[in-house]
Amino acid sequence: MTTFAELGITPEIITGLEALGFSAPTPVQEQIIPILLKRPVDIVGLAQTGTGKTAAFGIPLVQLANPALRQTQGLVLCPTRELCMQVARDLTAFASNLPGLKIRAVYGGASIEAQLRSLQQGAQIIVATPGRLHDFMRRNAIDLSAIRTLVLDEADEMLQMGFQDELNAILADTPESKHTLLFSATMPRAVAAIAGTYMRDPLEVTVGARNAGSENIRHVYYMVHAKDRYLAMRRLVDINPDMYSIVFCRTRQEVNDVASKLMQDGYNADALHGDLSQSQRDYVMQRFRNRSLQILVATDVAARGLDVNNLTHVINYNLPDDIANYTHRSGRTGRAGKTGVSIAIIHMRERFRIREIEGKLKRRFEHGQIPTGQEVCEKQLLHQIENLKKVEINHARIAPFLPAIKASLAELDREELIMRFVSAEFNRFLDYYKNAPDLNVVEAPRGRETGRKEPFREKEGGFAGKAGDRVRFSRFYLNVGQDDGLFPKRLIGQINDATGNAGIKIGRIEILEHTAMLEADSRFSRQIAEVFEGLVINGRQVTVKMVEGSARPPRSAGAFVPRKQGKPGKFATPNAYKKIKKKSFER
Repeated sequence: MTTFAELGITPEIITGLEALGFSAPTPVQEQIIPILLKRPVDIVGLAQTGTGKTAAFGIPLVQLANPALRQTQGLVLCPTRELCMQVARDLTAFASNLPGLKIRAVYGGASIEAQLRSLQQGAQIIVATPGRLHDFMRRNAIDLSAIRTLVLDEADEMLQMGFQDELNAILADTPESKHTLLFSATMPRAVAAIAGTYMRDPLEVTVGARNAGSENIRHVYYMVHAKDRYLAMRRLVDINPDMYSIVFCRTRQEVNDVASKLMQDGYNADALHGDLSQSQRDYVMQRFRNRSLQILVATDVAARGLDVNNLTHVINYNLPDDIANYTHRSGRTGRAGKTGVSIAIIHMRERFRIREIEGKLKRRFEHGQIPTGQEVCEKQLLHQIENLKKVEINHARIAPFLPAIKASLAELDREELIMRFVSAEFNRFLDYYKNAPDLNVVEAPRGRETGRKEPFREKEGGFAGKAGDRVRFSRFYLNVGQDDGLFPKRLIGQINDATGNAGIKIGRIEILEHTAMLEADSRFSRQIAEVFEGLVINGRQVTVKMVEGSARPPRSAGAFVPRKQGKPGKFATPNAYKKIKKKSFER
């Protein structure tokens, strides 16, 4: 087994690592640390969250910094406040035996004045979020001219969060002589573009397969009807009494709904989404980290950059549209050599999405069965009995009360005493799961997973329900299109799945290369807008513009003509088509 000393790490830093409980380097550390300690070189590191990337770049960064110079020599960029603070804490711990080396964290949601005063005292290494650092640059309050090493941590997350412009500005303001380290769990085109533009012949170091998930994670999907999704999740939580997990939902409204239901049903759960203030977010995360919360319900955006150890499960209440987001979600469990489980709760129309993810991750999903009520009750009961057996008994304190207790229970035999104990502690589960139905759905044959309950009518009105209905439609213009993998079934499935309503009437759909237009029943406008709010497709943040409509106009006014003989659909009148294209978002 390789030791830290064999990698060339100094005794002072090794002492700090041992104090943190690090006994041996991880594979990514073994590969990267010796390279960086020998010579400055640009590196693209592809590895999952939790594989030890922070130490892989942080140890060389700390060891090579010169405390005698006040100038900033190392810069680490992180996507979120939480990750920024965590990386700064880790680097400070690595340098605990290196007096004079100052490491400062710069992030949003905190006092700018306090951070400025801290930087004025000197900082050999700065860990920052792109937005706050760019703010300091615009104020001319920070000097990056002496940077020797730049680290982009979780680069794919930073780009998905919309920091492209800030990253370009920061990278352009750093010396050309620096060397750049880019770490990412996945390698989308935008990350590859940064590597190609700002890095010189980077060395690629990959731990595991490229864009693949961790070997320590089991991937399991459960197929249920969409209306049973919450009930299925409850059973999965109940069958795993020690579960410590994040549940991922698509929209903020869905996060609130799921978290509220869990809390009402007696679970230690809470919500994390973009509407929370920073203080509320910090409070929720503090409770989750100290395990006062068993379940955190979050959107992808809100959960980015979270650094939480020992998660047992990740639950995909909805599958993300971008497979890279699934990689990030699942990578939050099975960290630091531990095992974890990534659960996907799907309905029949989503089976093809599982195959897409399997192909990308090069991992097979297990097809799990939602447990029966009896199985859940048995597991919970045995779990509580095991906990009871582990209770420490203070004989001295209990002894004075034993005579009275024995006298009170004397008329009960052993079996009846057990039955009464079980009833007292367990009635809630027994009542809830009495006559519990089977929630599993028989898997559809290949090629039929995307079928709908209603037929698709390729005429005016699309999925219009009963013939002859006249519906008031609103139009929704999206900034994603064919080049982003968007197609009608995916668009309609997204709405049905996120709203839980397969009966929303859909009108015309027009998907161009980089934009799309959808018509839908105006009565559900707010729900449909929320479906796309905060959504990421193919690495792009989706924006939506809604135009309230009127009752269906006659076909001559510009109805959608469906595709025929392999030709794409088009609008019947040129003016109608130009109007759509003009109103569409440009890339």
